[in-house]
Amino acid sequence: MKVSDIIEKLDLKVYSGKESLDTEVTGGYTSDLLSDVMGNVDEGQVWITLQTHKNIMAVASLKDVAAIVVVKGFQPDEATLAQSNEEGIPVLGTDMEAFEVSGRLYELLKA
Repeated sequence: MKVSDIIEKLDLKVYSGKESLDTEVTGGYTSDLLSDVMGNVDEGQVWITLQTHKNIMAVASLKDVAAIVVVKGFQPDEATLAQSNEEGIPVLGTDMEAFEVSGRLYELLKA
């Protein structure tokens, strides 16, 4: 499944990184602790978080995640969006809580 499929099926907003929506998704990871994500997220996974600052892009780039989903209607800051476009890693958004979007992503990927 591609990032674009997840956007459509979960009705996600695309904030940035539009040129990389064809990236294949291998799974998902939910955490707000950057050190936890650095140690545990796998390449190609979608990272679900409420963090919106530029440091999420450093972690996402280091671990080569497929996309970041920002939850609860939070919006990434301008530096994050600029870095997202530079790195080619989409930053997406939803009003859902992390628990809900994690469960829905799991259901999509296990099918």
